[in-house]
Amino acid sequence: MAKTIIENKPVSMGNYFKHLNSYRGLVLSFVQRDLKGKYAQTKLGLLWMLLQPIVVLIIFTVLFDQLIQLDTANIPYPVFAFSGMIIWYLFTNIVQSAGSSLISSQDLMKKIYFPKLILPLAKTIVALIESFTSLFLLVIIMILYEVEFSSRLLLFILPIFLTVLVGFCIALWLNAFSVKRRDLQHFIPHIVNTGIWLTPVFYPSSIIPDQYLDWFYYLNPIATIIALFRSILFDLPFQWVYCSSFIIIFVLLILGIHQFKKVERKMTDFI
Repeated sequence: MAKTIIENKPVSMGNYFKHLNSYRGLVLSFVQRDLKGKYAQTKLGLLWMLLQPIVVLIIFTVLFDQLIQLDTANIPYPVFAFSGMIIWYLFTNIVQSAGSSLISSQDLMKKIYFPKLILPLAKTIVALIESFTSLFLLVIIMILYEVEFSSRLLLFILPIFLTVLVGFCIALWLNAFSVKRRDLQHFIPHIVNTGIWLTPVFYPSSIIPDQYLDWFYYLNPIATIIALFRSILFDLPFQWVYCSSFIIIFVLLILGIHQFKKVERKMTDFI
């Protein structure tokens, strides 16, 4: 019987990803486990993926459309708001679930060996699956409100990819730091929940003074992604120069993987 020797030594990034690829079946197993664990014991099951965003949309439609009546450039408010919700909740789901994946799976990590990057990766895939359910619902809402589909609609995958990039980057750094500093697991959710009011999810960016608008998009990549997503959906103008900030995000992602890989070798000592 062949034996596998596991050594606690640094490996190159290329070898690390080759090793990770050999565990791709385990990633799918974790995804299935998370989906079943999240919805299996509920009466409505997977329908919760649709009901949860609908309830939030109704609440904010009453608040911002009926009471405050924001200008959304001739886009029906439910369509406008839901397009922002898809990006925002994909981002927050990744940060909160993938960002705490090591702490929530510490018992499993003590029992068997596997590359720990699998845990935040599986959580990210689950969040992505849930977001595609919301995308399906968005199409239905657009049809109901008779919103014309943009000729650039197939480019919707770009803002989804950028959202995953930002969320996964933050989740990696959270995991790397929270192994020793557990307070981050309690602090970060409050920051994320507050961030929705600093991001044009339920309100248009036109309410922001022009002199601050550039800084607003450069410093808030999710705001940029939402603007890009709405531009693709509704044929709105978009300043592509704002996407230059994602070069920094990509660099931080590479550094985050390197830091995660470095901390991974000693994770079980702190968990």
